[in-house]
Amino acid sequence: MSDYRIRAATAADAAALCRIYNQGIEDRVATLETELRTPEERAAWLAAKGPRHPVIVAETEAAATKPGALVTIAWGSLNQFNAREAYRHVVDFSIYVDRAYRGRGVGKIVLARLIELAREHGFHKMVLSAFPSNGGGMALYERMGFRTVGVYKEQGMLDGRWVDTIIMEKLL
Repeated sequence: MSDYRIRAATAADAAALCRIYNQGIEDRVATLETELRTPEERAAWLAAKGPRHPVIVAETEAAATKPGALVTIAWGSLNQFNAREAYRHVVDFSIYVDRAYRGRGVGKIVLARLIELAREHGFHKMVLSAFPSNGGGMALYERMGFRTVGVYKEQGMLDGRWVDTIIMEKLL
């Protein structure tokens, strides 16, 4: 049995979503985003998500300071890939894991649930864009059945350096 619990995110999760997302921004391993977020921005982002594009969180008791309490250690979301009607069956996704829990299997549990949710919501394909340097993420996506479609060379600039991104997909 897993030490992690997955559930739908609520407005009360905005600060935890922000904390974990900001770690991803600071660490430069998972996003081309450069501006740190605020809990208020994450709350607005969460409130704007429709039912077809849910956000989930992973929690554990192990990180809690008091017995029985749960702490959010990761989150994932299904995101609109493109607003055009022809793309209604394609979904993008995001996963962010707290620094202290990377490499411990929580990302796999979050991704497995996102795949289930994508199927439940009638999506035909999931897509993602990842940094080639994110070895843990790349290994996870391949283990979960995603295939590389191509590479966007010099897709964005982080800290004065061009960064490539790998495009991957999984047919559901």
